[in-house]
Amino acid sequence: MSVQIAPRAAAGPAAGLVLPVLAGLSLSHLLNDLVQSLLPSVYPLLKAELHLTFAEIGLITFVFQLTASLLQPVVGFATDRRPRPFSLAFGMACSLTGLMLLSRAHSLWLVLLAAAVIGTGSSIFHPEASRVARMAAGGRFGFAQSFFQVGGNTGQAIGPLLAALVVVPFGQSSIAWFAAAALAGMAVLSAIGRWYGARLAAHGVVAGAARATPPELSRNAKISILILLALTFSKNFYIAGLQSFYAFYLIQKFNLPIQSAQLYLFVFLFAIAAGTLLGGPIGDRFGRKIVLWVSILGVLPFSLALPYAGFEMTIALTAVIGFIMASSFPAIVVYAQELAPGRVGAIGGLFFGFAFGTGGLGAALLGVFADYTSLDFGFKLCAFLPAIGLLMVFMPRTEQSMQHTAARNN
Repeated sequence: MSVQIAPRAAAGPAAGLVLPVLAGLSLSHLLNDLVQSLLPSVYPLLKAELHLTFAEIGLITFVFQLTASLLQPVVGFATDRRPRPFSLAFGMACSLTGLMLLSRAHSLWLVLLAAAVIGTGSSIFHPEASRVARMAAGGRFGFAQSFFQVGGNTGQAIGPLLAALVVVPFGQSSIAWFAAAALAGMAVLSAIGRWYGARLAAHGVVAGAARATPPELSRNAKISILILLALTFSKNFYIAGLQSFYAFYLIQKFNLPIQSAQLYLFVFLFAIAAGTLLGGPIGDRFGRKIVLWVSILGVLPFSLALPYAGFEMTIALTAVIGFIMASSFPAIVVYAQELAPGRVGAIGGLFFGFAFGTGGLGAALLGVFADYTSLDFGFKLCAFLPAIGLLMVFMPRTEQSMQHTAARNN
């Protein structure tokens, strides 16, 4: 029995690819995630100034990821029923507020508050931005999702680089200089909100008005979504733990200075951005299940080798891991949206939120392991997480995958 996939015509009101809107979404995602990536980027500085333990560093990431995860499905569900075009700019305003708090936080509790506010901004931004990206896709949903997400990954990659060049030499207060990025994002998102509102009005939808309840999901669709969530857990638990503690790992194992470690963190995050950009279009062309098999399970040999590698090989392996693993998320989100027609915002919120939440859990647990054992031991345990990709064996066959198979055989 196959899972029913929503036809393209039902995907959204946009008739063709609207590249300026996708570019604006990608740029605003870059600015949003640049602001958010400053938090883990300044962990070594905060650890030294506030005398934090690894467990407390993990707690900061956990609070950020928790607020960035729990609210996202709620926001997505609410905006599925009542679209709110200018919630995008409001989410960026929350990130701006958290950024300013972080620049003045001189205790663990203030850092936790700043992390929570930044996470709230992320919860508001991602579900509705994912919906608008699909609306502007013109049927090229994988490409649109990748184009949108690569902006965020690029922002996450640039954040540590800017932290190394600006925050490390000038101190914690210099974080406030990045308010310019958040303000620019608010301006871009306000323009996108106007386009979104006009597009809704053109199709007889009033912003803030209630929509009809979408149809009930089939059993196979629910099973498929649960498997996709498990794959998201595997990817984000591993990637977030690596992102939070990679700089510390390089400093401890290879005696690198903070600035050099931040530069290599940039290399890792840039590889993630590159993988994200390719994952969606490849899924459009060859099928999303192929992308998922390769991007999750295919990482396993590299993750198992990482804890035993020398310096040069560590840099290379983390880049390969980031590149391959990141290609999965656009395919996961689009696949799930096709399984749940009428729930674009809720699915976007669920998967972005679950990604943030499991990432926070991964960082927190890895921090505890690092305090009681070592970072090296924690990385050895996390190396087995990509094996969860074997759950793809139980993924029900979909109409979409059968169409791709037929196309390849013709």
